[in-house]
Amino acid sequence: MELFSNTNIDWLSKKWLFLGFSLIFSVAGVLSILFWNHIPMGIDFKGGTQVRVAFPQQPNEDHLREAMDKAGIRDASIQRLTAGSGYEALITLPEANDTNSDSARNAVVHALNSQYHDSAFTIGDAYTVGPTAGKQLTHQAGWAVLWSLLGMLVFLWFRFEFIYGAAAVIAVFHDTLITVGAFSLTNQEITLTVIAAILTLVGYSMNDTIVIFDRIRENLQLMRRATLAEVVNKSINQTLSRTLLTSGLTFLTVLALYLFGGEVLHGFSFALVVGILIGTYSSIAVAAPMLVAYTEWRERNGKSTGLGAGRKAAA
Repeated sequence: MELFSNTNIDWLSKKWLFLGFSLIFSVAGVLSILFWNHIPMGIDFKGGTQVRVAFPQQPNEDHLREAMDKAGIRDASIQRLTAGSGYEALITLPEANDTNSDSARNAVVHALNSQYHDSAFTIGDAYTVGPTAGKQLTHQAGWAVLWSLLGMLVFLWFRFEFIYGAAAVIAVFHDTLITVGAFSLTNQEITLTVIAAILTLVGYSMNDTIVIFDRIRENLQLMRRATLAEVVNKSINQTLSRTLLTSGLTFLTVLALYLFGGEVLHGFSFALVVGILIGTYSSIAVAAPMLVAYTEWRERNGKSTGLGAGRKAAA
């Protein structure tokens, strides 16, 4: 099945438009990470205790925070949740305030009973993560992302050429940066499930890029008189239908998960929604133009290009 036939779009002529788009979202995310919301790490990483509280009407976050402060609970974070016909809030206490879920629950009950007068409330589950476990999870999550990128670079280096691997890894890093930036801009917490989603989109985006690169390598043998830019444009157009079908169906699935999956899967599905959109875009607009830019740079400096060597070896 094909959505398009005989597509002839000059993708590389739009490289500056693509660059501007990437810079806007990347810079906005970096600024938010550095100066505004930083990286909003969830309790899995920063440690502490999280208490779920149900309300009959939508709670006022400022009033909840004031109640915590007046009761001596400092630096508590409040996150409102929608729960069926009612409303819930997650009250996260830093690790310094309480060391176990029972004491944290009791502290929140005392604070709300004595200081919060907007409505009735019901205390739900409490979940505690110690500081040592949080630091270990942070290191493990960082190494998981790093090793996945390094492994893909090595694989593409042997499967194609080094520049293919470098371009693909940079494109995936671009996707990860924008996704993490989206969490920072929207001030949504990054949890272990979000890390799982980021690793998923790393593999998904890389697979999409490999499909285009594989077609480029095939066309380098078939279109020997064409320039590399023409080969890349032709390859993207030939795989465009497959890319949109695969990514489009996956996007609809994760969008449904985001809209109807509930709060537990909200961060996971949000990461996939953003990541699939950006990953599909970067395979066409970041990885492929980078391949051409690198080759043209080496040619201008009178150096042999890895792509030429790859074409000769494939002949």
